[in-house]
Amino acid sequence: MAFSAALSNLNNVNSWATTSTQFISQDPFFQKRPKIRMAAAQSSTDKLAAAEFEEGQLERPKWTGETPLSRLVGALISFKPLYSVMKLGARQVFISTAEKNNIPWRDMTKEILESDVYKEKEALEDPSIVYPDYYLNPFHAYDEGNLSWLAAAEAEPATMSMVRRTIPNASSLDEANQIVRGNWLQAIEIHHLQNSGNSTIRDILDIGCSVGVSTEFLADKFPSAKVTGLDLSPYFVAVAQYKDKKRSQNKEPIKWIHGNGENTGLPSKSFDLVSIAYVFHECPERAIKNMAKEAFRLLRSGGTFAVTDNSPKSKILQELSPALFTLMKSTEPFLDEYYLTDLEGTLQEVGFVNVQTTLTDPRHRTVTATVPY
Repeated sequence: MAFSAALSNLNNVNSWATTSTQFISQDPFFQKRPKIRMAAAQSSTDKLAAAEFEEGQLERPKWTGETPLSRLVGALISFKPLYSVMKLGARQVFISTAEKNNIPWRDMTKEILESDVYKEKEALEDPSIVYPDYYLNPFHAYDEGNLSWLAAAEAEPATMSMVRRTIPNASSLDEANQIVRGNWLQAIEIHHLQNSGNSTIRDILDIGCSVGVSTEFLADKFPSAKVTGLDLSPYFVAVAQYKDKKRSQNKEPIKWIHGNGENTGLPSKSFDLVSIAYVFHECPERAIKNMAKEAFRLLRSGGTFAVTDNSPKSKILQELSPALFTLMKSTEPFLDEYYLTDLEGTLQEVGFVNVQTTLTDPRHRTVTATVPY
């Protein structure tokens, strides 16, 4: 049974790739605490202005593209015995790092796997969907990529861990989220206020919503809006709907859809905000362009498109140690394509105007754009 297999994988995680784990966890990154001025929790303008996040000297990390270093890393990853060790070591490192930061990864995962979440999948799954070839690749050390219960059950603690790693000086996960999520949401709000002609955000679509973490933040930020979360993994949206039903019912319910962000099937000009958070780095360039075109079609005139993801110009990402960027590339098959894609240029080609990029935390940029009137 799928649940039993997932639980077995979870229970066996301590025995995976011990040597690799020890090597990676000793990397200076895991002890590194860069000095970052915390964004002030005052006005939206102050919050963005107070965050001093550094850009590197390069357009993108030297471990991407066709550089000698990138080719060397690619050769290492292509050696299957080494790749298997790296992949399993990556999981071990991510889990142990999360739990050292008081994120109960295993407990949260077990809670989902032992629940009746599968009923939500039965209700949401669209059997007519044909998965694109790139989506069937292994992602994040899961052989089935995003099409598994284990990946869906671990998505929320993995997201929490990502936020803590991004702001290592933060005293808590909440404080880290105030910066990572707060600056992202404020960038969206400011862009819309400046470029939408005073139109209100009534309808929001979160493409690639995963298990609904970003979707919930959007719903809390814009409480009067109707919010929809869409993801290509039926496992992810099943977890999203399951968790959403357990939360407070004193708010507008979120609609969850199993669908393809490249071709959603939703009506044209039906949203004021389309958001894509931490998705594009998992996609080949063709999928990025298709999702940008679909967002343009779905937005009303004056609507805002917002993408937040890894910043090629992030100083921290450009200066990752060899162990860490090799690990990262071993679990992200399309990372090079993402870093080589001119995202701002792509949005302009699609027809967006007012394309703006802000480094909203030490690792991530938020790119916002407007559908012209």
